[in-house]
Amino acid sequence: MRVLFLSDARRIGGSEVYLREMLPRVKALGLSPEAALPEAEGTLPVRRALEAAGIPVHAYRDLEALPEAVDLVVASAWYPQSYRRFFARYPRLVLLVHDQIEVFYPLGGRYLYRLGYRLLQVPNLRRARAVLTVSRWAARWLERVHGVKGVHAVPNGVDVERFRPPLPGEKEALKGRYGLKRPAVLVPARMSPEKNHLAVLLTARLLPQVDFLLVGTGELLGLWRRAARLLGLENVRFLGRREDMPELYRAVDAVLLPTLGENQSLATLEAMASGLPVVTTPIPAQAELIQDGLTGRLVPLTPGGWPRPSGRQARSWANGRGPSWKRPTPWTRPPEGSPRP
Repeated sequence: MRVLFLSDARRIGGSEVYLREMLPRVKALGLSPEAALPEAEGTLPVRRALEAAGIPVHAYRDLEALPEAVDLVVASAWYPQSYRRFFARYPRLVLLVHDQIEVFYPLGGRYLYRLGYRLLQVPNLRRARAVLTVSRWAARWLERVHGVKGVHAVPNGVDVERFRPPLPGEKEALKGRYGLKRPAVLVPARMSPEKNHLAVLLTARLLPQVDFLLVGTGELLGLWRRAARLLGLENVRFLGRREDMPELYRAVDAVLLPTLGENQSLATLEAMASGLPVVTTPIPAQAELIQDGLTGRLVPLTPGGWPRPSGRQARSWANGRGPSWKRPTPWTRPPEGSPRP
């Protein structure tokens, strides 16, 4: 079964990491996945990684150049207007929703965001053959709040062999490699408004004895660099885009994600699989993953006493009861004459 995964992404975000990690596993199931991304410099690392894994990649400038003879097209888009172009090319689309369907901005900002989402994005979802989304809360939200039918939750997974706790002595060696001589906190998040990096900088100001490593790029990177300088934060490092995330997770002591909007956070799953406690916000996406006080901490606006979360418990959840990517069971082609999905 030939399945084309279509995206409009011109740079790497969580949905592109999802494709890089998932499509080789889809291939191992016996399907024939292909990827179509714009011919843009920002997605070149993902395209190269997919090609190295044996996944055909179409770097397109024009949608008309994409193949027609596919059994299924699964599309995800950063911009609502892209879906209109996708539907014109492939009318029977299945939509894969990674985006933040609700962002919990303060002062009523979340309701403005909800209105914009309903006006711009929901019509595309209602038009789709089916909708896949990467968390259970998002599937419920789309159905109950926005009235979208046919939504299926397929939660994100994490490679628990690649993202794992450090072996004896490994953390110390990695701390030496990265020059970490005291407790360190990792903040793996795109530099965009909903990731709430202001809270990270203010936390770093309160904890000068802790190093904060900020991984990610985005439109607000320059702003947060200037803010860190103005605040005199010598304990904050901006690391940009990284290809050594498993090692970084194993080198640090905790992960901080004061996010205001997620569908389902890959960074949270990766941190948990690496045996790290995660300090984050109690928005629905994070509350679906984090057991407060056990595998991490869901911090309200006015936190009270903080139980000590356990990285061991986080790893146990990710490796056992949580969603994970392990060796897949091969897909078997249905008998001839069976109806297609």
